[in-house]
Amino acid sequence: MFYKFIYPLFKYFFPFNIFKYITFRAIYAAITSLLISFLLGPWLIEKLKKLKAGQEIRSDGPKTHLSKAGVPTMGGLLIILSLVISILLWQDIDNFFTWVLLLAAVGFGSVGFLDDYIKIVKKDSKGLQARFKLIGQLIFSLIIVLLLVWQNNDHTTLLYIPFVKFPIMDLSVIYIPLAVMLLMGYSNAVNFTDGLDGLATGLVMFVGITFAILSYLTGRFDWAEYLQIPFVKDSGEITVGCAALIGATVGFLWFNTHPAEIFMGDTGSLSLGAFIGVIALILKKEILLFIVGGVFVMEIASVVIQVLVYKLTKKRVFKMAPLHHHFELSGWKESKVVIRFWILGGLFAMLSLSTLKIQ
Repeated sequence: MFYKFIYPLFKYFFPFNIFKYITFRAIYAAITSLLISFLLGPWLIEKLKKLKAGQEIRSDGPKTHLSKAGVPTMGGLLIILSLVISILLWQDIDNFFTWVLLLAAVGFGSVGFLDDYIKIVKKDSKGLQARFKLIGQLIFSLIIVLLLVWQNNDHTTLLYIPFVKFPIMDLSVIYIPLAVMLLMGYSNAVNFTDGLDGLATGLVMFVGITFAILSYLTGRFDWAEYLQIPFVKDSGEITVGCAALIGATVGFLWFNTHPAEIFMGDTGSLSLGAFIGVIALILKKEILLFIVGGVFVMEIASVVIQVLVYKLTKKRVFKMAPLHHHFELSGWKESKVVIRFWILGGLFAMLSLSTLKIQ
């Protein structure tokens, strides 16, 4: 919004020219979302406490988690609010990708909100029935992917893989179901990971930093040509959205770190997973996403493996899935699991950026 309404005024007051720079707006997008989180966080926590919007804890989970019962959930509202406001203020609102990002954040967030609401009202940790949750995710995923296909650029349906300069194939119409699966899968991957204080929040921050760098490079023809990565016109604006994401997650982490004062709930986790997935689709980093957010992949893979092996053999591979619970039940303290998974997240982020030169 600032770019649209303030930048043109540089003709009369030249310092406003600074609003055209993505790096300037990205920095202040991060600051804006961070400040919104800091300012509204205490108010939201108190409001949710009064509404008795406390978390219901799984009875079959680690016993150390029983003390978390009653901690306010739906904190994802804080993340979404700070993210959306910051993007609307600092990102170019005439940019197509701006609205796709907002649709992902708000659309998937609404599905998560309904799930959290049912958990709170009915005091049922299972929340919205799985099939209805998946239908909601499917609808928003399909809308987003069809919008990307409709917008269509030179790379939309091409498949790129890390370490290879050129696309390996054109997926054509197959791109649609695969992209839908990626959005749904990744939103659920972040959802599964959100089980310990600050775990998912910190990991999303690492992914946001990585994609902020990648989106800036992808949106500049000179850098994209030099690095031999796909140049996606207008995608540089996504850098601002990534910066807003970083600020929002850091601000939320202030209240979500152990011992957490608030949980993001499905409202936040589904929204963040979809937001990350959409960025990967736009930047043509669908395969690289499996490295960028490697911990999220490990978490959802542990659930799939646990379920499949148990159905086939009636035996469990892990003491409990998702993977972070396995390590908790193995004797690791919650804070140790979180910090070690953050370290892995940082390593995956660095590995992802290394692919820019190894191809």
